[in-house]
Amino acid sequence: RSSTPVPTTAPIVIIGAGAGGTALANRLVRRLEGAEITLLDPRVAHLYQPGLTLVAAGLKPADYVLSQTGDWLPDGVTLIPEKAAAIDPEAKTVATESGQSLAYDFLVVAPGLVLDHDAIEGFSLDMVGQNGIGALYAGPEYAARTWQAASKFTEEGGVGLFTRPETEMKCAGAPLKHTFLIDDIAKRAGNGGKIDVQYAAPQSSLFGVPIVAEKVRMLFGDRGITSHMQHQLQGIDADRRRARFSTPDGSVELDYDYIHVIPPQRAPEVVRQSGLSWADKWTDQGWVECDMASLRHLRYPEIWALGDVAGVPKGKTAASVKWQVPVVEDGLVAAITGTDPTQTYNGYTSCPMITQIGRAMLVEFDYNDNLVPSFPGIIAPLEELWISWLMKEVALKATYNAMLRGRA
Repeated sequence: RSSTPVPTTAPIVIIGAGAGGTALANRLVRRLEGAEITLLDPRVAHLYQPGLTLVAAGLKPADYVLSQTGDWLPDGVTLIPEKAAAIDPEAKTVATESGQSLAYDFLVVAPGLVLDHDAIEGFSLDMVGQNGIGALYAGPEYAARTWQAASKFTEEGGVGLFTRPETEMKCAGAPLKHTFLIDDIAKRAGNGGKIDVQYAAPQSSLFGVPIVAEKVRMLFGDRGITSHMQHQLQGIDADRRRARFSTPDGSVELDYDYIHVIPPQRAPEVVRQSGLSWADKWTDQGWVECDMASLRHLRYPEIWALGDVAGVPKGKTAASVKWQVPVVEDGLVAAITGTDPTQTYNGYTSCPMITQIGRAMLVEFDYNDNLVPSFPGIIAPLEELWISWLMKEVALKATYNAMLRGRA
């Protein structure tokens, strides 16, 4: 890649200053000269989302995952601290909540996703931390409250019920990590005999990649964790501590002493209203229609999707973003210079799956469910290793921060 910046006065709008938007902005500022780059995001705090599972297991404080959005942004980018209220792909404009209209030549849609907590009947976020209810995805405060409820379970025992949604979701390994960690913590405290750990999921297998699903199934067997497949959480009765699931055989209720709720996940409303979503796939979820290799929109060539919101078969993890960002950058610069892009995204997704304190499996895979190890010969992908734990515990955040700065 040439070190000379590409001159352009093109207005570029990036919706979302999460991992993807921030990393891309940093790279574009170095790659382009004279571009007008505008980033739209109302959040003051930047969330290091891979850390939420550690907070929810009492291994890190809530502020471990918090930094300031502005601290990661380079000079030469305008941050508008508002949400995108509307996108008009025909007129090539984005409207902000206060009514500003931003014209763009190129648009990158990277607003993340929405947690649809209202879809779970009888549940609301203010319940988290009490009555044996956890929900670590909702943010650092909720992850810390989740640990309050989960730690009580690890001491007092009972039935622990761990769920996952039917929709696509951020880091499909996280529900399993939380299950493994809380089980491990209870057993380390000498309370293994008092707990009954159960995992309920709407899917018919424990993980989307068959070889990984089989490994998890074996670990569940070794550790006495029961799984209920094709169980989709519909609602909870917090007073009676019962959860209601839909199954192929009708409605089923399960009792719990601790329940971990992960709600359905969808694209933000602004994406779904803008006509950018797939018309024939994920229609209930609204992910952006894009080419899975280039992440470029199929109907609007000046638009790219990045991160959680992208309608591709894999890739809602920070590691995926790391591999998607250079592809979007390459596509944008090629569009500006009138050349052909050279980079493609192969669906790379990584999940350091913690299986116990001090042990993790580094699971890396692509669109075709091939395992694609980054450290062949050093880290065996499906073994529970201390080095994989170190990567999650220690090295991952430094790598993530380098990515945000556009350096990874």
